[in-house]
Formats: sequence, structure tokens, C-alpha cells
Amino acid sequence: MSKYFFMLMVAFVAMSCSKKVEVTGNFAGGSPLERIEFIEASGVATLPLMNIGVDSKGSFAGSFEAPKDGMYIMTYAGKQGMIYLKGGQKLNISGQAEAFPGKFTVSGDAKKNNDFIQEALAQIQTYATQINVGEMVTKDEATFLKEVEKVRVELEKRIDAAAKKSSPDSDAVQWKKDEMNASILGLMSQYEMNHAQATGKADFKVSKNFTDAEAKLKKDNDRMLKNQPIYRNYLLGKLSQEFQTYATANNKSGEETSSVLFSQFLDTKKDMPQLEKDYLLAFVMSNSDINPSTTPENSAKINKIINEKIKDSEIKKDLERIQFVLSGPKMGEAIASSPLVKEDGSAFKLTDNKAKPAMVMFYASWNPYINEATVPVLREVAKFYQSKMDFIYVNLDDTKDQFVKTSKAMLQGMAGTNVYADGGMNSQIAKDLGIYGFKLPSFIMIDKEGKVASKFFYNLGDPELVTILDKLTGLKAPMAPEATLQNDLIAPPMEAAPATK
Repeated sequence: MSKYFFMLMVAFVAMSCSKKVEVTGNFAGGSPLERIEFIEASGVATLPLMNIGVDSKGSFAGSFEAPKDGMYIMTYAGKQGMIYLKGGQKLNISGQAEAFPGKFTVSGDAKKNNDFIQEALAQIQTYATQINVGEMVTKDEATFLKEVEKVRVELEKRIDAAAKKSSPDSDAVQWKKDEMNASILGLMSQYEMNHAQATGKADFKVSKNFTDAEAKLKKDNDRMLKNQPIYRNYLLGKLSQEFQTYATANNKSGEETSSVLFSQFLDTKKDMPQLEKDYLLAFVMSNSDINPSTTPENSAKINKIINEKIKDSEIKKDLERIQFVLSGPKMGEAIASSPLVKEDGSAFKLTDNKAKPAMVMFYASWNPYINEATVPVLREVAKFYQSKMDFIYVNLDDTKDQFVKTSKAMLQGMAGTNVYADGGMNSQIAKDLGIYGFKLPSFIMIDKEGKVASKFFYNLGDPELVTILDKLTGLKAPMAPEATLQNDLIAPPMEAAPATK
């Protein structure tokens, strides 16, 4: 009896500590060419936690490990909606595809919290139309502080009313109140920066009453740092003028990166808490220098900052992961030996390729660039280099049946080996090589020893790619293949993970 009770308790603890979120749903009118992703909204440089497809009826299903309870970005068809989720929940999301994210319904374990978030949002938006920020900025400080407190009390009252109506968890209510406080701090920051110009009082400085009011709103600094990106924006705004002065004085060449300068600037802030430094530095790095166009030299500088300056383990892990995703495996390392499968069911690994160097393409049929731009150019590339190079096409569709259909329809007659990664975007090779939806299609070269011989490429017309192909094969391409930009990785720097189309 005691053994059974012990096993029952172990099972209960395992269930209660689970971070897995199970999602099902249906978007009427949804397209199988669109994908759904979930991204943790309060992290820094976070990547998609799940990438799932929509079937011909608009239905979808999947699961992911939630790193924390809180707000998540849900992307569909290039559009983003916000959902409050907690680990261990099962939920259903439904609505019209064309109406997302303006209107959708959440049911299941997450219903009450999301009903509350939507109700609170509606109440706050109604009240926000009555606030004239431009006029408030011109008020004398005492009047402004009274109006700010009036706004805070009214917003809190509306949040409490929404909570009473939908009975959410206490932490969801706290999240909304923290967001409110961060927004009010942002309003106060606008007053501090703009009051002098708005009133013509060039010598205006805020008083102790003002800073005391700010301190009261910032009393839960650590929690707000972790959960509220707009709070980080507020803190950075407070530092912006001082940092600009520092950067001008310490970047005489004009070539130093924002990440290096801001890291050095934070070293002068002896009284700033380390967690605050970590979040603000990570925010600056992910918005300025962690992107696909960063040079290897600057990428090495960023890695050094991450290793030496970032102390929080979760922030460090997120930054290291996205650095790896953008830069790929190191040159000269053995390529991942994750299991793959051929159409006939036989096993295959990228390290099995020994006769010649190889170009490896990662793709999925739901990515629109494949037929439109990639395959016609790839066909010419394979035709020219096939005597000296192997070609391996790794399919990341959701099922093997879809892989078989795709490879026959799209790659028929092309030299090379067609293989499937079981699990598609959730496969082991996708995890090992940092493949996400925004990196499809992508190409990497391996030498005949199975070692990485290039970075990831996203454009077959890239002159550097052609140079590597010539070097590995001993051939000389008559000209670089014409190609269009083939995916969103060439887009401007991202704050978090780019969303798959």
C-alpha cells in the first residue's frame, strides 16, 4: 500500500510540475501553407517554441514546453496575437483565419485568464481615449503627479472589475497591474523628457516628489524586469541621453558596436543591480547587433560580452542559443549525425556522405520560396556541380507522407539524395543545427569527411556561396546563378524570433 501511495505521489508531482502546454484549435478558412508558432513574449532574443501546420480544414494541434507562466506571442500568417499561458495547461483556440488576431476564442484551462486579459484590455482602451498625453506634459509637476495618480487608480479599478467578471489566477492579475505600472512609468518618462521643451522652461528638473512617485511604481523591479518588456524600454529610455553622451565620447572611430559601448557604459553604473544590467544589455544586443548581417568579428565580440558580462543563466542561455541559430555550427566541426530516413525507409545520416563534398538543403513544402525561387536555380546549380559534389535535400514537412509527395513533385529528376527528418520542424536535426521556420530554405556545405565547410546560406546567388562551391569541387562556375532573396532572414534585425509566414 505504501509503495502504491509513493508512486501515486511521484506521478502527482510530475504532473503538477509539468511545463508542457498542449494546444488544439481551428481557424475556419485557414490555409495548409500557413504555420502557427508560439514565442515567449517576455524573454530576450527568444525563438519559437513550436511550429505546427494547419490542415485543409483549418485545424491544428501541437505542444511545447513553456519556460515560464505569462504572455506568449502566437503567430499565424505573418500576424501576431497575445495569449496568457501557464505550464501544464490544455487549451483550444478557435476563430476565423481572416479575423486573427483581432478576434479569436480561447477555451480550456487557459480560458479564464485570457478572458480576463481581453476584458481588461477593452476596459483600459476605453479609458485611454480620455487621456490627453500632450496636454498632461504641459502641466506643472504637482498637477501632473495628481493626474497620473488618478489615471493609475482608475486603471487599477478597471483591472479589478475585469478580474471580478472572469475569475482569473492571481498571477495573471498581477501581470496586468505590472504592465499598467510600466505604462505609467513610461508616461512619467515622457513628462520628464518633454516638459521643458513643451513649456519653454529650459532649466526644468523633476523634484524628489516625482522620483519618489517613480520609486513607488518600481518597487517590484525584479519581477517587472523579468515579465515586462515595456518596463525595460522605460529603463533604457531613462538612460538614453546619458548613454549617447558616453558613446560619443568613447567611439572616436565611429565603428564600435552598440553592444560593446553599452556594455562598457553599464560598467560605470556601480549601483545598478546585476539583473537589471543583464536584461538591459541583452535587450540592446538583441535589437542592435544579434542579427544575420553581423560580421564574424562583431559576433565574436558579442559572444565575449555574453560570456563575461551576462550573469543570469536563463538570459545567457537564450542569447547563446540565438547566436548559434544565426551563425550555425562552427567550420571544421563534424556535421550533426541526427537520424534521417530515405523514401524507401532506410536510415541515413549526413555523416554517411563520404565520397564527395555535399551541399545540404533544408526545406519544407509549406514554405512559398521553394517552388517560386529555389528549385529552378537549385536545378541549375546541381546540374553544373554534380560530377564533383553530392546534393542532399532534407525535408522538414510534418509527416513522411507529405515528404514523399513533396520530393516527387518538387525535386523529381534532380541529382541528389532525398531524406526526411522525422518530426519536421521538431526533429532532432532541426534542434541540433538550429533550423527554424525563418531559416527555410537554407543551405550548408560539408566536405567529404562530413565536416562543416561553410556557414548557412539563404540565397543561391550569394557570391560567397559560389566561391565555396568552386573551392570544394575544383570547378569554376561561369557566373553566379541568378536568384532572388529567398527568405525573411535577410530582413532587418529582430527583437525576438522572427515569425514564419
